[in-house]
Amino acid sequence: MEHYTDKIRKNYNQLTKRQKMIAKYMLDFPKEFAFQTAKQSGQACGASETTVIRLCYILGYSGFSELQKEIQSSLLEDTAGTINPIENFLEMSNKLKDTNLIQHVMEQDNAYVKATLDAIDYKQYQKAIQKLIEADHRVVLGFRSSYGPATWFMFALNIVIGNTSQYRGEIEDANYLLSKLNENTVVVAISFPRYIQETLSFVQAAKKKGAYIIAITDDRLSPIGQYADTVFRVIAPTPIPLKGITPTFSLLNLLVTSIAATDDPKVQNHMAGYDQNRNEFYPFAKKEKIGIDKR
Repeated sequence: MEHYTDKIRKNYNQLTKRQKMIAKYMLDFPKEFAFQTAKQSGQACGASETTVIRLCYILGYSGFSELQKEIQSSLLEDTAGTINPIENFLEMSNKLKDTNLIQHVMEQDNAYVKATLDAIDYKQYQKAIQKLIEADHRVVLGFRSSYGPATWFMFALNIVIGNTSQYRGEIEDANYLLSKLNENTVVVAISFPRYIQETLSFVQAAKKKGAYIIAITDDRLSPIGQYADTVFRVIAPTPIPLKGITPTFSLLNLLVTSIAATDDPKVQNHMAGYDQNRNEFYPFAKKEKIGIDKR
């Protein structure tokens, strides 16, 4: 069954201004929405009760009650605590006047990593791993601050599964790359504010080709998030390109490690072949041992 957050993402661009406000309220304040009446939820957004109910129909629910029950169930199952770990940490850090800078930064990074990993939907995570393994071809892209993580992820995927390329903008032939995409392709797009239009344009074109889109971003309703089949959120305060770099790499490392840990023959055979090729062709300089003259 499709999660209500995914339904909002996929229908967001078709909503009216008032409906978008209610949808955003639903995502940002699920606890409040789960126990309010339709009229109260509408008033919180400056909209009418009728607008709230119409939104429920657009999202595929029989009415407000069905949507509200799903959100309530989601809250009962949700042990993520995506915001509290950060808020608690920031509150604590503000009270510590003489905090060592090294400890402060490292503890912040740990808090953001924990919040990001706790926010993962396990079913979506499993599906993403399965799609990455089964795909005939994988394409990774990210620009500006996302370029480094995208490059590393492409490199790591080629070690564990292979047949992964990176779209790097102007130096690539976008038309040729897009012509090779189909329903057996997975596109992994990394994008944070300020969002790059070229990332969105490529994702939109890949979606039309039938590719499966995995978005790594800061918000389900970010430009690429609205087109993604699976969204992984990086939880960190702004500016995300600085504060979110550690949880971004941790998330990417989780995906790579999960692929490598499977028993899938496709993965195991590729890794065995990669290791054999490395032994046959070793292009790196070896460290020379420095002898000690005992005379």
